[in-house]
Amino acid sequence: MPSQFQSVVDAQIRAAEARGAFDNLPGAGKPIPGLMDPDDPAWWIKGFIERENVPTEMLLPPSLAMRREIEKLPETVRMLRTEQAVREHVEDLNHRIRRWIQIPVGPQLPLAPVDVDEVVAAWTEQRRPAPTPPASPTPDPRRPHRWWHRRRHT
Repeated sequence: MPSQFQSVVDAQIRAAEARGAFDNLPGAGKPIPGLMDPDDPAWWIKGFIERENVPTEMLLPPSLAMRREIEKLPETVRMLRTEQAVREHVEDLNHRIRRWIQIPVGPQLPLAPVDVDEVVAAWTEQRRPAPTPPASPTPDPRRPHRWWHRRRHT
């Protein structure tokens, strides 16, 4: 760096120090994180994943991700409101599975399309309201039921 620029930069740094611009900075007096760690060629991606809270499921190969999606399918479709939405979701998953079967990428896991009608039937069964218990007979409002009117069974 030429000396004229260096003196301008030094003057700006000294002026900022005099104003207190460098006081109370986060990490002041602490060692630089990761400075003494061994060299890692993927340090930037690990830092990005940690900093941005990227879900680890996003890092799985397609076959493992689809297998996990199949396992979580009942939970996923439970939130859908209509049968058409359930069918569309399962058909989309089946389309991705068929595409992966044609050109497999990543680990070779056995994957097969999901039976749409079976998922819809399970979804319908789950949404069916629970049977209501039979109503207890209502007491006659004209005659109050008191505890001393009960009969003893001997």
